[in-house]
Amino acid sequence: MRKSLLAALAVAALAVIAVGVLRFLRPGALPAGAGQAPLTATTQIIDRGEYLARAGDCVACHTVPNGAMFAGGRAMATPFGNLYVPNITPDDDTGIGLWNANDFYRMMHTGVGKDGTLLYPAMPFASYTQVTRADSDAIFAYLMSVPPVRQKNREHALRFPFNDRDLLIGWRTLYFKEGEFTPTPGQSAEWNRGAYLVRGLGHCAMCHTAVNALGGSSESKAFEGGMIPNQNWYAPSLTSNREAGLGDWQIDDIASLLQAGASHQGTVYGPMAEVVYNSLQYLSDADAKAMAVYLKALPQKDTEPAPTGQARLVDPEVMETGRKVYALQCAVCHGAEGRGQAPAFPPLAGNRSITMASPVNSIRMVLYGGYAPGTRKNPRPYGMPPFSHLLNDDEVAAVVSYIRVAWGNSGTPVTASQANDLRKLLPQ
Repeated sequence: MRKSLLAALAVAALAVIAVGVLRFLRPGALPAGAGQAPLTATTQIIDRGEYLARAGDCVACHTVPNGAMFAGGRAMATPFGNLYVPNITPDDDTGIGLWNANDFYRMMHTGVGKDGTLLYPAMPFASYTQVTRADSDAIFAYLMSVPPVRQKNREHALRFPFNDRDLLIGWRTLYFKEGEFTPTPGQSAEWNRGAYLVRGLGHCAMCHTAVNALGGSSESKAFEGGMIPNQNWYAPSLTSNREAGLGDWQIDDIASLLQAGASHQGTVYGPMAEVVYNSLQYLSDADAKAMAVYLKALPQKDTEPAPTGQARLVDPEVMETGRKVYALQCAVCHGAEGRGQAPAFPPLAGNRSITMASPVNSIRMVLYGGYAPGTRKNPRPYGMPPFSHLLNDDEVAAVVSYIRVAWGNSGTPVTASQANDLRKLLPQ
């Protein structure tokens, strides 16, 4: 009798274990050495998926600061209202636990959810459509391996008529072209790898291309720069030597900027600093170089230098105020002649990010300050302190005007009202 009871308990225990194993062995989350399945997510595949998810910067949108990884809930401000990012942990009820690899690939490739819902283009499916099936499966395997989090998704808060998803049919007709990446004949394997990362997982054009009133962008304007919606930062043109064009950069400097966030040519701040911190610092050296090779090869426009000697455009009194503010507050790091001490303190003389047509980034840096990201290759970055509490709008405008035209720089002056518009973003 006792032996029968023990045998029954053993069978029950094995049944419980079997149920647990079967639950763990959902498609896309198989441990190494498991039986054959359509997607065998070995440790190597999961590791590969983690690398690719970082290259795609998934954590930046799908994780609330200090929240559970990939649990969603983060508000994404758009000109049409707030979108709330979904939970993509493998929770069955509130996440993607009941999805399979086919569902995930369909979402990545076509921008359509498991239930047939059309996704809003804040999810960069217009870029992710280029991701290969193998890479999509690896990312899915990784996501299915992270701890599930039970957190219900929030409803979007979009204004009428933008809360009508049927409008997305028109948007997709105008701005979405479905299709996996295919290598360009005649280009090197390195160039094609860089193109895949930049145009696909990296979705770089999403920021560095101007967005129109419908939230779309023209492929013909790709990488020509534009304001990042609802962030009040300008993503500079990567094709213009009057902005951040990379035609005269060295490959190593471009790769360093991507991985470390700083190079002898410049330093990243604002949204790009977040991209480097969350994503690009984890690239392999080979992938960072491949991206650099592709970016440097982008067709360059405005190759002629902008006019110099722009100081004549600034009122002499404003110029003198700017010079005094600069000498008192800025010269200690950036040097009396604006030469800086790269890469710790970027040069301002000859710095195209200072002289771009849009002065937004320069004004923001003076008001708010900022840090380059702390990365594996630059773990102790230098930063710039904020001056909003020390300088009034006239002084901010004067010093920004000064650095935009001094030392032969080719910028144009800014106004106190432009400084005030950005100051209003400060919490009261």
